[in-house]
Amino acid sequence: MKTIREITDKGRPADQVIADLKKKNIEVPAWGLLEKEYDPKKHPIKTDPLFLDKVTKGGITKVSKITLGLQRLATNRITELMYGIPVKRIYKTGEDENMKRAADIMEKIFQKNRIDAVNLDRGKKLFCACEVVTLWYAQLLEQEHKLYGEPTKIKLRCKTYSPKDGDALYPLFDESDDMIALSIEYTRKEGSKTIRYFDTYSADQHLRWADGVEEVREDIGLIEIAESVESGEPVRTMKIKEGLGKIPGVYIYRPTPIWEDQSENVYEAEYALSRQGNYIRKNSKPIFGVFSDGNVKYGGEDDKDDRLIVQYGKDDDAKYITWEQAIDSLKFYKETLFDSFFTELQLPNISFDKMMSEAMSGESRKWVFVDAQMKVTDEAGSWLEFFDREINVVRAWMKIMYPDLSDAIDELDIELKITPYSITDEKELIENLTTAAGGEPILSQEEAVRQLGYVDDVEDEIKRLKAQSAKNIFEPAE
Repeated sequence: MKTIREITDKGRPADQVIADLKKKNIEVPAWGLLEKEYDPKKHPIKTDPLFLDKVTKGGITKVSKITLGLQRLATNRITELMYGIPVKRIYKTGEDENMKRAADIMEKIFQKNRIDAVNLDRGKKLFCACEVVTLWYAQLLEQEHKLYGEPTKIKLRCKTYSPKDGDALYPLFDESDDMIALSIEYTRKEGSKTIRYFDTYSADQHLRWADGVEEVREDIGLIEIAESVESGEPVRTMKIKEGLGKIPGVYIYRPTPIWEDQSENVYEAEYALSRQGNYIRKNSKPIFGVFSDGNVKYGGEDDKDDRLIVQYGKDDDAKYITWEQAIDSLKFYKETLFDSFFTELQLPNISFDKMMSEAMSGESRKWVFVDAQMKVTDEAGSWLEFFDREINVVRAWMKIMYPDLSDAIDELDIELKITPYSITDEKELIENLTTAAGGEPILSQEEAVRQLGYVDDVEDEIKRLKAQSAKNIFEPAE
């Protein structure tokens, strides 16, 4: 296999270079196919000839086309189960002050980039489109800032790419399954023109083509801050280095969308409901039937006192004829398909109607989430690997931003924890912790007031509580 330097050699034509960079040795479903399952407006019921509106002499006869967005619901639900409780980063610093500084900087970098919202966004994109890339890049500012707690001229940002947004992702792996290059193809509007870019990142290169044109290929260097001394004072200056030392992006993929092979069941439920809708359209209007051997006249009925009066023979009969429909059978069929969908995917069916229709205690409702928690545990493995690689990319940038902390940044030990969402009973938790603590308080009065959130000024409220307590001591009740 060619090395990345051989593939991107400037003597090669651009189309050959890009063709080599696009070679994928992993199988990922195409978004063009997945979107037809994910988007209810593109389900087969919408284009089936048997369910098209009919044009007649009297106008257009509407046909029922009921869609169910269960694939989208499954995507949202698994993402909420995984990231409804934010991912926790546990920093193990010991007593080393430099490691504590490095941990504070890293956590502030993630917070300033709103990493919890980013996780929700890329979770939805991965579970439906099966591919996600998050690129971490630096912006050099003219003046120092302290967004991360300590001075630096670099602002670290991240951006997520996915086929769901119209981007094409091309990871390139070597024989050892190590990624040696990461390419992203995307479009951007520039004035009235739409330009398609192709960016390639390796450990020491960032190459760019625009609309496949060789002449606009650029070697885009990465930022390095160097220390120099002028007039006895240290001066921080910028220079361009060859590379970051690692690909500044992280990639994750899955072989199937989160709804796996359940789309056919969803389509079957849509057809069943649509057929029923068409039957109701045709048959829900009652027919007034007259059963008589005599010559009954119609059209001369008198409408008196809001009653329709008709006269027939003694043995004649007249009544409304209504359609006796098998609603119970349809309801059973639909609910079976729905239950099968959620059961197969290990996702809880926690719709409002479902929860209200079943009499369950608070403890029983917790068990609804057990299968989903096991599903999150199953999915968490690849995500934890992804987060570990992301932390290493941020480490590399931090060593450029804060070179005096390089050793502490390298030695920093970080544990990641994904906590599945579940219904929690805080009263039960507090009672258990209090029992474990031997009946002693587990929270200070000040922290309890802060957690309650009823007052704006916590410190002032604590002072009033202490004053009230002292008054009660010196002025006991009569």
